[in-house]
Amino acid sequence: MGKFKVHQDLRGFLKTLEEEGQLVHITDEVLPEPDIGSAGRAASRMTNGPAVQFDNIKGYGPGYSVVTNVHGSWANHALMMGMPKTATTKEQFEELNRRWDLFPVAPNIVSRDEAPCKENVVEGDDVNLFDLLPLYRINEQDGGFFIGKPATVTADPRDPGNFNKVNVGTYRIQVKGKNRIGMQCLAMHDIAVQLREAEKKNEKLPFAIALGNAPLVTFMASTPIAFDQNEYEFVGALQDGVPADIVKADTSEHLYVPAGSEVILEGYIDPRVRTCEGPFGEFPGSYSGCRSQTEGVITHITYRTNPIFENIYLGMPWTEIDFLMALNTSVPIYKQLHDEGFPEVVAVNAMYTHGFTEIISLKPRYGGHATGAAFKLLSTPHAMPYCHNVILVDDFVDPFDLNQVVWALSTRVRPDKDVKVIQNCAGMPLNPSEEVPGMTAKLIIDATTPVDPEPLKRSVELLRDPAKTAEYAKIIADLQAAL
Repeated sequence: MGKFKVHQDLRGFLKTLEEEGQLVHITDEVLPEPDIGSAGRAASRMTNGPAVQFDNIKGYGPGYSVVTNVHGSWANHALMMGMPKTATTKEQFEELNRRWDLFPVAPNIVSRDEAPCKENVVEGDDVNLFDLLPLYRINEQDGGFFIGKPATVTADPRDPGNFNKVNVGTYRIQVKGKNRIGMQCLAMHDIAVQLREAEKKNEKLPFAIALGNAPLVTFMASTPIAFDQNEYEFVGALQDGVPADIVKADTSEHLYVPAGSEVILEGYIDPRVRTCEGPFGEFPGSYSGCRSQTEGVITHITYRTNPIFENIYLGMPWTEIDFLMALNTSVPIYKQLHDEGFPEVVAVNAMYTHGFTEIISLKPRYGGHATGAAFKLLSTPHAMPYCHNVILVDDFVDPFDLNQVVWALSTRVRPDKDVKVIQNCAGMPLNPSEEVPGMTAKLIIDATTPVDPEPLKRSVELLRDPAKTAEYAKIIADLQAAL
């Protein structure tokens, strides 16, 4: 734990990225559109692409800056975890899985005077998002300016003082006016449960929206965990036991925000109000279209001096959002399978389009056991709406190595018996393949070796690596590094 470099704010992490060659500054004057979105698209396509910070944005004076692609590579992801930037995806999965078991780690509540996010205050009629933030459209057909990387803090109206039911989630935000926003709260999200309870009584739902956060705060805000599990307690676990610094919001006694955030927007969701939101270029690589979504009012803002506006690029994978939501989707689902009836599961790869396709590696105990694991996965809270395709592979197949997965598909699958389609299941409305948004079919492909009593009509012996393969892998890598 002593060696882990903890980042309690975005600025500290940007400094680490810069030291590691994973942050570039663009100092020439740029247009907000299309330059910032273009840079986010380009950087995420690069091998170990860096974060990109713009320091001179046309139309905005000194002190305005935007950073994008902060989480947008496996190198950046590893540095967020305090690991070498060369750590493999599987190594990062295993380390994240280890730290997951440290939960809960209670956060450190700091005083208002100690919280950098409280340096400046704007409230009442002075609230103007256009003055504070260098806003821009991320993709050219977006319906307006979107904030794509917020951590929105809300509480359960039925039990607002229960810290375990305080939710920190990432929900896209459209700027509708100087103090009004639209927010997408889909039915499968925790905030939708809280909003429903508030609207039963026609009551406002208070929120505090944190922008520009410590990297693991953003990571946890986009992680599917249980309704009564607190994201801040997971941040401490993922910081290898170092508590997250949080501070009480100014306008809501029961809400706490990350102390080091760049900007905090406080206000409320108007009950029973729905207005047009979108279109927006979303993570499946297509525009979401327009839907009736909630509206919120910003009444109070606190911010750091010269705040850094962090935003994300979303488009055809892979983009920053795919790196951000890769392992924080995979590990919770692995835990739910492994710890709740399927200890034979070795790993779960749910990295593709936020888990639209998921790969389970396991050692089946009997015929049909692998299919049972697929059914279990499809009943987990996240995978039930999101996952459309499940691929099952043997325990010796690395689910994070698509070459091995395709080998299993090519040599283990008989289409007449190993491919199953289940009709009329819950879906994810942003998936463009759904004819009726929110309803879909599920595909299960069993690429495991048959186990008794399932018949195996041919005996096949697998090739094993020669005895010194691992030794020579290190020798060759060392020689290559010395070139």
